[in-house]
Amino acid sequence: MDKVRIDKWLWAARFFKTRNLAKSAIDGGKIHMNGSRVKPSKEVEVGNKLLIRVGWDEMEVLVTALSDKRRGAPEAAKLYQETQQSIDKRTTYAEQRKAIGQSQLQPATKPNTKERRQLQRVKRILSE
Repeated sequence: MDKVRIDKWLWAARFFKTRNLAKSAIDGGKIHMNGSRVKPSKEVEVGNKLLIRVGWDEMEVLVTALSDKRRGAPEAAKLYQETQQSIDKRTTYAEQRKAIGQSQLQPATKPNTKERRQLQRVKRILSE
């Protein structure tokens, strides 16, 4: 197997649960191959560099093997190798998001009906 469609490869490598989700991500510009946007029918070869954005994460991976069949996670992980720079960047951003989440004040309990109505009144006044 010399080439595989990129939507099939992303599905087989377990970046997306379905080929349709992979196709939507490709059409939405979330997948770049060797620095340029691609279409779902573009064929991947060993050695291509892919930039994959899924949720908050942005991964830069090097294609090491090809498959058009979805297998278990350990086998799927052998299809690509993430660059060290990408790993470092993802962990840094994850730590930053975690720190931001911890720095926000969380109320001890949920607001009761009276407090919730007061909040709604304040929001309504601020939006006018």
